[in-house]
Amino acid sequence: MKTSDFYYDLPQELIAQTPISRRDGSRMMVLPKNDGEVLHRHFYDLPELLSPGDLLVLNDSRVLPARLIGAREDTGSPVELLLLSEKEGGRWECIVRPGKRCREGHRFSFGEGLLRAEVETVLPDGNRIVRFEHVVIFLELLDRLGQMPLPPYITERLEDPERYQTVYAKNPGSAAAPTAGLHFTDEVFARLKEKGIRTAFVTLHVGLGTFRPVKEEDIEDHPMHEEFYTVPEETADLIRETRAAGGRIIAVGTTSCRTLEKAAQKYGEVRACSGMSGIFIFPGYEFKAIDGLVTNFHLPESTLIMLISALAGRERVLAAYAEAVRECYRFFSFGDAMLIL
Repeated sequence: MKTSDFYYDLPQELIAQTPISRRDGSRMMVLPKNDGEVLHRHFYDLPELLSPGDLLVLNDSRVLPARLIGAREDTGSPVELLLLSEKEGGRWECIVRPGKRCREGHRFSFGEGLLRAEVETVLPDGNRIVRFEHVVIFLELLDRLGQMPLPPYITERLEDPERYQTVYAKNPGSAAAPTAGLHFTDEVFARLKEKGIRTAFVTLHVGLGTFRPVKEEDIEDHPMHEEFYTVPEETADLIRETRAAGGRIIAVGTTSCRTLEKAAQKYGEVRACSGMSGIFIFPGYEFKAIDGLVTNFHLPESTLIMLISALAGRERVLAAYAEAVRECYRFFSFGDAMLIL
């Protein structure tokens, strides 16, 4: 399949720049996987649309305030680091701007010297391996000095950084939010529980490769990024119990979907495990772990719209996106939701 097969026209004004005041007040398109009418609902209707015995699987990764603004120690010129993934020994893979002036051996300072760093390696793709030096716990310094790494299509300032975290975020490590989970509230969780719909958690630390455009003409030539994931034993047990009882497994977000499908691909079923995943799901893929998906509306020609096209069919998904544009849905990270069942 060609990358252009997943293109759609999106007016710029439909890209959501800020979250709405009420998390669960966003609109939600309900898209049947096969035949059936598309419904227009709100996210707070989710418990009504699921059945007792269903299991929602959510990604509890927490976004790091991974954008650091500092200066080169030798020249004082400004520099920006975006932390992507942690390596051993205080090292991180980073995007460094301006990259041309940040070579191996260059040193940076942040927060008037509270945090220092040195470029150790320039990678083939232009990213850097940077070694940090600090006198207190690194994550505490990030909380003090770092800024939220919003996607490049969001240009407005975020007043409350917690709005780019899910209410259940627990394990720090993501460079971007698992945005399908941003709609959930304690009230929605309470109503799900009352109806007999259970929840379970996995962890996948979202990398910025999520936003990397597919540049290859043939989608199968696209090099997929890798992300660290964990499936706890409790979650694997709940999935087996749900399957045995005839319930459905519904992933919340493409990150949860990729985690579960990676585990099922590895073992033939979802088992407790952890590791790196670079699974690339596109039409023709046979799902082994999930029956449904809660997701947002994704970028044209992205690996994420390819994933949901594998679940619901490319033509059906593109028709639904065209309807969402006509109905003025809000798109991308702070936008509206879609439920595929």
